[in-house]
Amino acid sequence: MDIDEETRIRIEAAAFRRLRQHLIEDRPDVQNIDLMNLGGFCRNCLSRWFQEAAAAEGIEMTKDEAREDYYGMPMSEWKARHQTEATEDQQAAFKEAFARNVGKDG
Repeated sequence: MDIDEETRIRIEAAAFRRLRQHLIEDRPDVQNIDLMNLGGFCRNCLSRWFQEAAAAEGIEMTKDEAREDYYGMPMSEWKARHQTEATEDQQAAFKEAFARNVGKDG
């Protein structure tokens, strides 16, 4: 398969938008902590990666701005609408998953 770079970028961007739609619109019930514990990333990771990509293009944005852009609303609003209280087991697994996948700088 031969795809030129511009087309590849459009396809990758479309795939990212579809992943965002799935996590934000189709499955807001899936908790970030479960995504991190099982997959090693969550919605916050995606917003951070967006922020890092923007910085690589010379666009400055704060963590809160990146999250609001990704979630389509302030993080506090997302939490109030969709986030449930994590169990002790989830929190323990999260500490391990975060250390392994994000590290202390996260």
